[in-house]
Amino acid sequence: MISLFLLLSPACAHSRVPDPRTAARAYADAAVRGDARVLFEMMTRASRQGLSWEETRKLVDDERVELADQGRELESPQARVEATARLRFADGEEAALELRDGRYWVTAAGALPGGARTPEEALEQLRRVLARRSYAALMRVLSPATRAAVENDVRTLVDGLSAPGTLPVEVLGDGAVVPVPGGHRVKLKREAGVWRVEDFD
Repeated sequence: MISLFLLLSPACAHSRVPDPRTAARAYADAAVRGDARVLFEMMTRASRQGLSWEETRKLVDDERVELADQGRELESPQARVEATARLRFADGEEAALELRDGRYWVTAAGALPGGARTPEEALEQLRRVLARRSYAALMRVLSPATRAAVENDVRTLVDGLSAPGTLPVEVLGDGAVVPVPGGHRVKLKREAGVWRVEDFD
């Protein structure tokens, strides 16, 4: 499977996107021939900054046999091209898109995180939902088991606090500890005459 990553801007999101299979075929042909120049020209600007022309030429020379084998595999009828794109907005947020049946479909966007394909993508989704302080979005990026455990803890805490006036409050100066049914405990602290939740588990 070949993944071709495109970085789009909102302005060009509606432009006609070239068929990714054309790029895959061009790469396969260049790989079989060991054409370093074509392979280098197909690289993104960022990739060229990380790998110079001389480094690319040397790499192609050293890996010529492996590249040729890879190129022939890409030319196989069984090879499948998968195209994805990232749409970057002015505020820095991104939407992940996937090309299927001739059109792009949203796989992850802002408040709607989708399935991360790498650990780094999962961490980025976690960072975003935490930055937005979004509980609902946080639940969507957790694994099913973790989500179920968190939701169970929250549910038992909510149920345990349903009648706060009946709970035993242990006051120690400006601090208090409240045992809550369900195995939870809430710590309170008084500051300037106002009681606030300091911690809970």
